[in-house]
Amino acid sequence: HILFPKFTSEYFNHRFSSLTWDQIKILDQVLTEVIPIHGRGNFPTLEVKPKDIIHVVKEQLIEKQITVRDIRLNGSTASHILVKQNGTSYKDLDIIFGVELPSEQEFQVVKEAVLNCLLDFLPKCVNKEKITAQTMKDAYVQKMVKVSTDHDRWSLISLSNNSGKNVELKFVNSLRRQFEFSVDSFQIILDSMLNVYSDTECELTEDLHPTIIAESMYGDFNEAMDHLKYKLISTRNPEEIRGGGLLKYSNLLVRDFKPADEAEIKSLERYMCSRFFIDFPDVAEQQRKIESYLRNHFIGEEKSKYDYLMTLRGVVNESTVCLMGHERRQTLNMITILALKVLGEQNIIPNAANVTCYYQPAPYISDRNFSNYYVAHGQPPFHSYNSAKKSILQCRL
Repeated sequence: HILFPKFTSEYFNHRFSSLTWDQIKILDQVLTEVIPIHGRGNFPTLEVKPKDIIHVVKEQLIEKQITVRDIRLNGSTASHILVKQNGTSYKDLDIIFGVELPSEQEFQVVKEAVLNCLLDFLPKCVNKEKITAQTMKDAYVQKMVKVSTDHDRWSLISLSNNSGKNVELKFVNSLRRQFEFSVDSFQIILDSMLNVYSDTECELTEDLHPTIIAESMYGDFNEAMDHLKYKLISTRNPEEIRGGGLLKYSNLLVRDFKPADEAEIKSLERYMCSRFFIDFPDVAEQQRKIESYLRNHFIGEEKSKYDYLMTLRGVVNESTVCLMGHERRQTLNMITILALKVLGEQNIIPNAANVTCYYQPAPYISDRNFSNYYVAHGQPPFHSYNSAKKSILQCRL
């Protein structure tokens, strides 16, 4: 009955596809894996299985009369399940609850429901009577986001994990843009899988397993799958993405993804940069955003940070058309300094063959007695290469 839901042929259009048995096994591993939610201070670590926290949150929402349309696994985790063999990995576990949020009251109900659910995962020896929702928020929540506009109504509660595998619970009433690039546009609908977990008499076998549906928010499922399999970069309307997708795009480049269309991507790069600078117009804001991205997406990959920053710098240098010269130089200088800082933190000396250092002589050297020194007039310009391996640093001595 629940294991084999009926879908019309129209449902299996170009946006949808059903998972194979091998993909379902990987999905089961992801949903039953124990993920630690690390507490701050003296609060204990919570041992959480995704399938369990999804279940208790859903039950709590229904009890609070919040309509739950469906539950989905989103982004890099879904991509990892669909195409594991190309080395795709995932950090955050991104779970989407499709819900109805008609007013501000429902946003508050959702937040309280999630925080109260966390109490269920505390060790039995902990006295829960005096622990409030605010206490649980302070102890276990990495970040909370609420968006309420005419077109987008959603909230996010991200639970802390010290290794970067945060459990992100997103509650979506409406969201115009649900992907950045085709390779992260997949969503796996979990409801039939969750029904199996709830039925103690059911077990997953190759002959008896639920029909699991995946959807590509990019639009064409097979095209997006080809991009994922062959590590190709494609998107549409990057100006609709907050930040333009610029940071994710640079991340894909440094992970050896290639543009699906070289000519088109150059035009799209300009849109990415323009939207990034619209959303983050101040250099300090840009730096905070880039540093946050590094912290969240390069845990355990410290050696890749330098390549990432220089790749990002190359894209900004070649594709930025919306900034004045002074602002552009400020941004490029900021990214370069971040790259130097990364090298310093790693105690790495770059290959001298790939580095050009400019020396700024001290003021007294301009004295004629030091005529055998070359005196640089003004600040030398930055140079950049497409390849992060041939980056050029500016050193001031």
